[in-house]
Amino acid sequence: ARLGSARSRSAMEALRAAGRAVLRSPRLARHGLGLRRRRKLPESWADMQEPLLEGMCFTLKYLGMTLVEKPKGEDMAAAAIRRIVATARVGARKFQKVILTVSPRGISLQDADTKEMVENISIYRISYCTTDKLQNKVFAYVAQSQESGALECHAFLSPKKKIAQAVTLTVAQAFQMALDLWEATHAGR
Repeated sequence: ARLGSARSRSAMEALRAAGRAVLRSPRLARHGLGLRRRRKLPESWADMQEPLLEGMCFTLKYLGMTLVEKPKGEDMAAAAIRRIVATARVGARKFQKVILTVSPRGISLQDADTKEMVENISIYRISYCTTDKLQNKVFAYVAQSQESGALECHAFLSPKKKIAQAVTLTVAQAFQMALDLWEATHAGR
């Protein structure tokens, strides 16, 4: 239990540091990080549950998707991200700008220009998320496809390394909050 609480404190401290970096970002003032209603994140956003319950929004560029064999793992994710980035570099197309919303329900993707819903992924289908060590502006998650059941790794490019880290840590916080909510509803049974 002590190790878990030390990890939890470490993760929360990293989340707070990423939050402070996002708040100091000059892009935040100009573009509001794609947040709903264009409000600024409070300094203590990592401690607050209300914004996450509503959904934290990040504006990113969608790089692409590749199939993976394992549901989680740093090496698997790094290899998948390398494949996605290599494929993205070969194509001469413009990347789709999306608004990625993280909540305890999962991740939803909305086209930033048309506001059309692209995809909605339940938190229970997501098995892994990461910020790549080499491509440190890339955020990726692995989820099981609802249609085929295959494991897919989706990668996104953020404007800054700290924003990619903030997305990853926000997804981790959403997992914890979803678990807490699930435990609270099942505690009385």
